[in-house]
Amino acid sequence: MYYRRIRDLREDSDLTQMQIAQAINVTQRSYSYYETGTHMIPPWVLSALADFHHTSVDYLLGRTNVRAPYPPPRR
Repeated sequence: MYYRRIRDLREDSDLTQMQIAQAINVTQRSYSYYETGTHMIPPWVLSALADFHHTSVDYLLGRTNVRAPYPPPRR
């Protein structure tokens, strides 16, 4: 399911795979594999994608349908 979410987020933002890949510091081929579900997304990439799209990792993984990011931790 996560691969659909990252593809939908990218398409909703009218961005190419290359633009996302450059923003999160992976190759376009690697990003393409993540988006098609061919490869599992490493945790650091999930975190980078969540930050880039201003959402949570749980949203990307389909654990919630709330797109808003979590609030920052209290100090």
